[in-house]
Amino acid sequence: MKTSSSIYKIGGYLLVLICLNHVAFAQKSDSSQLLLNMDAVYNRPFLQAGSFPVAIGGYIEAQGEYFVSDGITEGVSFKIPRMTLFVSSTITERIKFLSEIEFEEGTKEINIEFAALDFEFHPLLNFRGGIIMNPIGAFNQNHDGPRWEFVDRPISATTIIPATFSNVGFGLHGKTYQKQWVWAYEAYVTNGFNDQIVANSEGRTWLPAAKENVDRFEENFNAVPLITLKTAIRHRKIGEIGLSWMGDVYNKYEEDGLLLDQKRRLDVVAIDFNTSAIKNLDITGEWVWAFVDVPATYSQQFGSQQQGGFIDFVYTVLKREMFGWENARINLALRLEHVDYNVGSFEETGGNIHDDLQAIVPAISFRSSSQTVIRVNYRYIWETDLLGNPTAKTAGFQIGISSYF
Repeated sequence: MKTSSSIYKIGGYLLVLICLNHVAFAQKSDSSQLLLNMDAVYNRPFLQAGSFPVAIGGYIEAQGEYFVSDGITEGVSFKIPRMTLFVSSTITERIKFLSEIEFEEGTKEINIEFAALDFEFHPLLNFRGGIIMNPIGAFNQNHDGPRWEFVDRPISATTIIPATFSNVGFGLHGKTYQKQWVWAYEAYVTNGFNDQIVANSEGRTWLPAAKENVDRFEENFNAVPLITLKTAIRHRKIGEIGLSWMGDVYNKYEEDGLLLDQKRRLDVVAIDFNTSAIKNLDITGEWVWAFVDVPATYSQQFGSQQQGGFIDFVYTVLKREMFGWENARINLALRLEHVDYNVGSFEETGGNIHDDLQAIVPAISFRSSSQTVIRVNYRYIWETDLLGNPTAKTAGFQIGISSYF
């Protein structure tokens, strides 16, 4: 079995990187053109009535799809995967509150994804407490449907990083600027994962299973906090790159002073980037590694290492007034995805363990404004099971709409 005995050291390396970057940058006041992924939670359209201290907003997504899997289809289907409401308030100078409440698949699930108070002591020192989106990768924070040309969310960002992943906790964040550059950091201590990431019905190591534990908003599963660290740097003309880590002990190793098991770690490392350096072309990507100390009593189908990622190319082919909308755009897009839920080899034969998939998603979209999108996707997925049997193939069309309101 594969182990993750040394990966926790990455947290320390990130702290060192934070300190080094702090030395390298001086504070500048003009930050309007240097927004980062960490700013996505507040960088949204809100409606505010006069001097009323509360602003509201939200977004909605709706879609229809037709898929065929190895010659079998369930026909055409329509759904509203989510509708999200935002409420924000500036309580007093440099103290603000924001909440994000998501209604998934009608009202099948209602989740508070963000509800936190921010206290700004200095641009480099902000204190945040409440329900926090753990800043792992970029998509977990920057996930609003209207910002993307693709109907489905990235596979790696929802099945390895279980976006949207939020927990109760506290931490610090800040930014500093110099000319064309901005550097930022985030550091949080929150409630975390539990043993359902291996003790689940999926039959594999499955980090999203931890989201089924609604008690994580009331108490920590084993009293060991989840630590999440991120640092990012952006150049005005080039783009942004971020490095993040989160880790904790996921199992209940002790109960009332009785030792039940050894401490078993979970560590997730991600790198993300985006660039608009080429005219009319936006490139966004993210890659994630997960390391899990799986008990020896579990079979090899439960991977101790996972990895995956995506890269999006979005090219604006036309930007002009269309149908009465100024600055409307038509975009062509392509997403490439890869996920491996069990990195490694079988102990008995040395053969490769599969349990992986690849996907390619060409798309075309129409934007009447940056806040509203109509998108058409063709999605093709290759899935290989644990033993490497012939690949299962799924293909289909999706049409979707998404807009802030």
